[in-house]
Amino acid sequence: MGLFDRLKGDDAPRVAFFGIDGVPFSLIDEHPDVFPNLTEMASDGSAGPIDSIVPPESSACWPALTTGVNPGQTGVYGFQDREVGSYDTYVPMGRDVQATRLWDRVTDDGRNATVLNVPVTFPPQRNVQRMVSGFLSPGVDKAAYPDELRDNLQDSDYRIDVNAKLGHDDDKSDFVEDAHKTLEKRYETFKHYVEQDDWDLFFGVFMTTDRVNHFLFKDYERDGENQDAFFEFYKQVDAYLGDLRDRLPDDVTMVVASDHGFTSLDYEVHFNEWLQEEGWLDYATDDHSELGDISEDTKAYSLIPGRFYINLEGREPNGGVPEDEYESVRADLKEKLEALEGPDGKPVADRVVTKEDAYRGDHDDIAPDLTVVPNHGFDLKAGFKGSEDVFGVGPRNGMHSFDNATLMVDDPDVRIDDADLYDIAPTILDLLDHDFDRAKFDGSSLA
Repeated sequence: MGLFDRLKGDDAPRVAFFGIDGVPFSLIDEHPDVFPNLTEMASDGSAGPIDSIVPPESSACWPALTTGVNPGQTGVYGFQDREVGSYDTYVPMGRDVQATRLWDRVTDDGRNATVLNVPVTFPPQRNVQRMVSGFLSPGVDKAAYPDELRDNLQDSDYRIDVNAKLGHDDDKSDFVEDAHKTLEKRYETFKHYVEQDDWDLFFGVFMTTDRVNHFLFKDYERDGENQDAFFEFYKQVDAYLGDLRDRLPDDVTMVVASDHGFTSLDYEVHFNEWLQEEGWLDYATDDHSELGDISEDTKAYSLIPGRFYINLEGREPNGGVPEDEYESVRADLKEKLEALEGPDGKPVADRVVTKEDAYRGDHDDIAPDLTVVPNHGFDLKAGFKGSEDVFGVGPRNGMHSFDNATLMVDDPDVRIDDADLYDIAPTILDLLDHDFDRAKFDGSSLA
């Protein structure tokens, strides 16, 4: 359905969604001089902070945001997930998402969707108008469909992601320069396809914001040497979003959202090292390097971010915890996690959530038994090499947060109080006048 079809009488409303991965609402709200365009959009429409999901990790968040359901239904719990009945792990991709995406609902309704750079969408779907996959995708040649999109992206030197390794350097100049180049290419592509005006749902994500936050957020919050570079980057983000807003036709509602918030990082917490020190995790070999090396003497192990699995007999290959001890062992671990303090004396966990409270659905068989939602400042890690201290400091100075994600809708009739990530999908469907079964979603429409 293109512009000519709409001129013939199709006046159904449309939506343009722009993701700003990891941007906290407070950053926008407290700096109107940096974000004049988003401040104007918030004033004209509706805006506020929303909660993310458990866990607030991009690989789990974007499937949840684009489906409106929790990881128990999407089947994606994080950057690394565990095979059923095995210690083998895999990196979830688009085909691992088991719930229906927004753009599939739109396409099934006979309308067109352009989907650009959304994480966890590789390989690109062939049932949508056009798609280039996002985070963790290989080169554009394999990540874009159809050929017209692929050729255009290759000709314009499109970038799927920033070179995050540059952020490890003490001097952030090369990293910031690369971030600006990546951001510019993303904007140019978004502008080109916004102007095509042949879509009903435009769904594009700026991922570079998350990357910049990981390496510069403490500079922003605590007046570091890279604070000016941080603000200059975000002034450009705002300028691009303002320009895209100006280019949208009157029948399009613009939505801007992030998948989680952000805060300064003080300590990395290496949970498998902690479990080993506390006698909960044991390895069968001295040169262990992966999950499959744990022994049946293990009571629990961890995967990022903050996910804990009881080494349950009959479920894990080397399960050593009998089923009749599961509840007591889990309760004991939960208590110890709640009591864990960092070097600064602050509790690591804001709360520890059981699988029954956090996840529900047909795909909860690989759900963690416990998930730690950390307090600000504690970034949760889970390597298996056993060489790290429990608390450490890495090259990043910013981390994800459960609270303070962003939602902005260019419509004053949308309510955003007490909203969370699951509300975004049904809200967009409502804005599109798309009929849907509200009971199928964990969120509800805010429109």
